[in-house]
Amino acid sequence: MAAGKILIVEDEAPIREMIVFHLVRAGFETLEAGDCRSARQLLADERPDLALIDWMLPDMSGLELTRTLKREQGNEDLGIIMLTARADEYDKVAGLEGGADDYVTKPFAPRELIARIQAVLRRSQSANGEVLQAGVLELDAAGHRVVAGGSEIRLGPTEYRLLRFLMTHPDRAYSRTQLLDRVWGANVYVEERTVDVHVRRLRKALAEQGADAYIQTVRGTGYRFSVRDS
Repeated sequence: MAAGKILIVEDEAPIREMIVFHLVRAGFETLEAGDCRSARQLLADERPDLALIDWMLPDMSGLELTRTLKREQGNEDLGIIMLTARADEYDKVAGLEGGADDYVTKPFAPRELIARIQAVLRRSQSANGEVLQAGVLELDAAGHRVVAGGSEIRLGPTEYRLLRFLMTHPDRAYSRTQLLDRVWGANVYVEERTVDVHVRRLRKALAEQGADAYIQTVRGTGYRFSVRDS
């Protein structure tokens, strides 16, 4: 069984071929794209587990592609590692803030790249297939259930997605616009106050087990999930 399906988005064929060689040796299945348009088609058709995206691409920057993918429903959980010759700390921060899970600077050792891929896949599998625990809450991603104190908390589909997103990104404040992009999807046009409505519903459901304080309002920003000071 393959260790995972990896999409390599790199316009320089020799680099792409080198990466494919080492990933196949490590047991991965690989997909190749030389530009963002081809990458989007493969993402839709093949559903890879992770994408290696070069920063400099002919039709769109890898950073722009990453930002776009992370805003789209269905791709928000896709693991992304950016490949780039840019070693500046500002660029690294920009890549991570754009939604990349990791950042590898060229030239890189194949063993390091494979280790980084395996680490991102482990985090992704944990978020998608195991139980997330925070305070009194347990979210079973595989079973699509939320439990607190031995009792199941009934949530609507939007409240469930909102809670899952916040639990997998704890202690970080998100604006209403960011939550709309990450939870509702970039192509869904709803008003920002819709977020407030669903936050109120989520808090009401969590209040039965005293967990409503985990959903915290950050004045001037939006919301965060935290079990600290709750």
